[in-house]
Amino acid sequence: MIHLQVLLTIFLTTATAAQAAIVKKDIEYHLAGKPYTGYLAYDDSKKGPRPAVMVAHNWMGVTQETKDRVDQLAELGYIAFAVDIYGKNSRPKDQKEAAEFSGFFKKDRIALRARMQQGLSVLKKQPGVDPNKIAVIGYCFGGTAAIELARAGAPIKGVVSFHGGLDSPKPEDGKRIKAKILALHGADDPFVPAEELAAFEEEMRKAKVDWVLIKYGGAVHSFTEKAAGNDNSKGAAYNADADRRSWEAMQAFFKEIF
Repeated sequence: MIHLQVLLTIFLTTATAAQAAIVKKDIEYHLAGKPYTGYLAYDDSKKGPRPAVMVAHNWMGVTQETKDRVDQLAELGYIAFAVDIYGKNSRPKDQKEAAEFSGFFKKDRIALRARMQQGLSVLKKQPGVDPNKIAVIGYCFGGTAAIELARAGAPIKGVVSFHGGLDSPKPEDGKRIKAKILALHGADDPFVPAEELAAFEEEMRKAKVDWVLIKYGGAVHSFTEKAAGNDNSKGAAYNADADRRSWEAMQAFFKEIF
């Protein structure tokens, strides 16, 4: 009888784990006739409308690193979707090309916003998504993209930028922001100068946005990316403490906005 109870417990535990499997799949969509490939993940054991998070990739495009973040969000219970800003099969082969790809969109914020808005539209159409509870996060270039979506006046609850560029060619667009903003920044990041931070803060104040800026001491650019190595002198490097703390700050932010 004892053995039967043990077997039953193992069976029920295994069945529960199977029921809570994370579904992962590519999502192809179009904008102006051009194909894009995003990535979706969610816990299929959860039913009914629930919060969703859109992830904007760094300058290398939708990589495995991007997908890993989407999977992590799905494990937290969110429907998560990585937007494809560059387009299907359009991936930089190296950092030089990545700078060219991202540089184009940094100069053309209208095109960047259009890609983000289309991704948001795709996410909203996914089963189980509560359209009134959507947040957008982004890494590096993706952080810029996430904030630009907010500057476009998108009806989203919150934005989280991880070591993203915070500059704006049109600071007056800050008045269109409806979302709460959380900017997570490496205190020693040489790629986001002090004047850019000051301009961002002024934009948020003038627009009366609900915003938070957190600086992580000893962290430089790309502090969440292990591929960046650990040499701060290069200006971009992984920082385990900043990575962990920023992820925890994001989760606390989500609890507030959702």
